[in-house]
Amino acid sequence: MKSPRIIAALIIALAIGGWLGWRAWQGPAVEVYVTKNEPLIQTVVATGRVISTSTSQVGAEITGVVVDRHVRDGDMVAQGDLLLTLRADDLAARVREAKAALNNLRQSRRLQANEALKQAESQLEQATREAQRRADLLKSDSISREIVEKAVNAQVVAEANLRQAKLIADALAPGGPEEVILVERLAAAQAALEKTEIRAQFPAIVLTRNVEPGDVVQPGRILMELARLGETEVLVPVDERNLGILATGQPAICIPDAYPDEQFEASVDHIAPTVDTDRGTVDVRLAVTNPPDYLRQDMTVTATIVTGRRDNALVIPNDALRAVKGADAMVQLIELGRVTDRSVKLGLRGLTHSEVLEGLSPGDVVIRTSGLSVGQRVRASDVD
Repeated sequence: MKSPRIIAALIIALAIGGWLGWRAWQGPAVEVYVTKNEPLIQTVVATGRVISTSTSQVGAEITGVVVDRHVRDGDMVAQGDLLLTLRADDLAARVREAKAALNNLRQSRRLQANEALKQAESQLEQATREAQRRADLLKSDSISREIVEKAVNAQVVAEANLRQAKLIADALAPGGPEEVILVERLAAAQAALEKTEIRAQFPAIVLTRNVEPGDVVQPGRILMELARLGETEVLVPVDERNLGILATGQPAICIPDAYPDEQFEASVDHIAPTVDTDRGTVDVRLAVTNPPDYLRQDMTVTATIVTGRRDNALVIPNDALRAVKGADAMVQLIELGRVTDRSVKLGLRGLTHSEVLEGLSPGDVVIRTSGLSVGQRVRASDVD
């Protein structure tokens, strides 16, 4: 008669063998996902760089020697701030000369011309009276005709002198031709002098400087490069396969590589009309409404553009999709313990999950393990 221990061992062995046989009959364990409705966000991730919407190359309009450089790389400047000063000895002298000529006109020459005009008017009055007096004497034969003719000639000369004095006085009068010429000459000299002070035309940050005190500069040479403040963009080259889901106004979250714990908001402002054939990308510009202080020109940024959103979508993991062609795909399900194929229609495609528009219902058990045959017995080992 067998001992109780042997009988117990046989029972355990039979149980284990039965359990292993049942497992073998069920087939291999596969990873599965039970479909359900949940929020889904479709995004496009790309790496780009920070750019300014407007940059300015600063140069000199005249040839000169740099006396002072007032800014350096990275400095913030306001509109009108002084960037560079050129030597201006000859131009300053030209301004002083023009001012002196204008002051001489207003304070001396004009007064002299007015006095000369008054004197000419007085001389004409005297010559006119004298000519009339002698004409009266001629009527009584008190003087000769020759004396009368001399008085008339003197009157004619006085009239000519008056006309000449009037022309000079008019030319030197306020707003007259002489003053206009001198005012314009002074303005031109001052404008030339102002060109020796190179100033910022708008609020900006200094990107580069290519000049130092003592350098001789000429028109056409780039001395500095400025980037306009307050108008920052992120330029990201996006794979052209994503072109169909991109649109202006889509929000984006940007994370700079230099500050991985920081992020800032942006939005799609412009999509390039052409595709880079060498890289197979399309340039997308993201407008940054409130750029943080730490942003720098050409800083590398990773942008996540939200191209679609569903608050309640039937989703499955992307690794469960098979034979994806556009919006059509195949999935494998467990039905009655066996593998079956099912065609589905896809909607939004997220980074890890996709929306199913047709072909599945909530609660379907989708197989994530690959390499299985239709009709093969399987069992679920890991349900998400």
